[in-house]
Amino acid sequence: MFEYFSILSRARELAPHGYCLLWQPELVWTHVIADALIAAAYFSIPIAIVRFVTGRKDVAFSWIFWLFALFIVACGTTHLMSIWTLWNPDYGWEALIKVVTAIASVGTAIVLWPLIPKALAIPSPLQLKEANAELGARVRERDEALAQLRREIAERERAEAALVQAQKMEAVGQLTGGIAHDFNNLLQAVAGSLELIARGPGDPARVKRLAERGLQAAERGTRLTGQLLAFSRVQRLDLRPVAVTPLVEGMLDLLSRSLGSGIAIRTELDDGGAAVLADKTQLELALLNLAINGRDAMADGGVLTIATRARPARDGFQDGTVEVEVRDTGCGMPPEVIERAFEPFFTTKGVGKGTGLGLSMVYGVARQSGGEVRIDSREGEGTTVTIELRRVAAPAADPAPEARAEGPLPEGNGQTVLVVDDDEDVRATIRNSLEALGYRVRDASGGPQALAILAVEAPALSIFDYAMPEMSGADLAREAAVLRPGMPVIFASGYAETGVLERTLGGETPILRKPFAVGELADLVAEMLKRAGQPRAV
Repeated sequence: MFEYFSILSRARELAPHGYCLLWQPELVWTHVIADALIAAAYFSIPIAIVRFVTGRKDVAFSWIFWLFALFIVACGTTHLMSIWTLWNPDYGWEALIKVVTAIASVGTAIVLWPLIPKALAIPSPLQLKEANAELGARVRERDEALAQLRREIAERERAEAALVQAQKMEAVGQLTGGIAHDFNNLLQAVAGSLELIARGPGDPARVKRLAERGLQAAERGTRLTGQLLAFSRVQRLDLRPVAVTPLVEGMLDLLSRSLGSGIAIRTELDDGGAAVLADKTQLELALLNLAINGRDAMADGGVLTIATRARPARDGFQDGTVEVEVRDTGCGMPPEVIERAFEPFFTTKGVGKGTGLGLSMVYGVARQSGGEVRIDSREGEGTTVTIELRRVAAPAADPAPEARAEGPLPEGNGQTVLVVDDDEDVRATIRNSLEALGYRVRDASGGPQALAILAVEAPALSIFDYAMPEMSGADLAREAAVLRPGMPVIFASGYAETGVLERTLGGETPILRKPFAVGELADLVAEMLKRAGQPRAV
């Protein structure tokens, strides 16, 4: 090894390379210029490679570029040494530089060949373009499929909503006989009381007693129509905490009148005041359907039992459940009927006696509420349908409506009030009530007539019915605001869904819910006039 390095060191004793060229200038400078240009090119290429690799951190196999840079620098250095040895015989250093160049070139070649298959696997720009085009096509296909799925879901939701609404109408239709009977009783109480008052108005105590009896009958009718309107409204499931026992107790009056005198209703309410996650109206409707089915199964009369009980936690119901049972003592169902009982439109009733939607609606309500429903029935022994729902924290108690304080009603000071209602009897009742309170009343049967009055007069306040032909109360209010800016407006509505009216008209809009008492009318009119800065009512 020492002898090897000794030979390299003695190379300076040799003649320079220019001597071999006989120092001919043409040969010498041709070599110099060519080697200089090659070296300059070799040294610039690694700079470009380093700039590329450091600027693109995502380049695969970046380390191979550093090997290329080292190899090319070594090659450039050999050309510089070729220029140097033309005048200086440092052949030992030239040999060492060539050894380094050889090592770099052989190493680069060794690692390069295995990388060729991997490099070929990297997509080319054309392949990337084609892949992006294919991906775009797939994305478009996916978007079209999603759009189609959304359309199908929307169509299914509309179909389900129509199914539920049809079932609601069927249930209301089932109640028609009992409701008609009940309303006849209410009308009898009201009409009889009014007739007795008209025949003998002399005794104030007697008149007051008869009037109170008529008002009580009217209040019963108000509650009944409220339930019917709630059952018939179109809506999606609104899941909220619902206290089960108060819900069942609130339905007993409606059920007893609807099922007839041949059906005895019993309750076994043992849920400890528990609440479930459900839509209150849909749960009421489900119980109503089960009660109607139970009635139909007891052709000769019988006992319908509604029971509630709390159950402990189990798989899928970490907070426990509440079971609501509806049992009848009717004819029961055979196993083959039980298997199909929840199928839509499946019914064992005769033509015109049912659509087969009742139990399917009960099943849908239970499942959409995160619960379950099951049937236990034996022929000749009756049927038990159990709805099991998730138990949740009890809802906050609704504040009891404040009763109006006893005392004289607030009266007017001759202010003009415009009353607009398409029902002549309602319009006359409101007009007579306001005139008795000391107001001057102008009335109209619709929007066009009301606008004609507003064009020439400036009432202190207006009362508009919300649902009227030709022009709704909301449309009339907008037109009236142009003619009489700042005029207070009160809306009167007989719809149960006053929440919809409040969203349409605005949360601060005063609404009288029909039927309303004279006291409610007097208080609200006085309050609105006070807000508007009208003379104080007495």
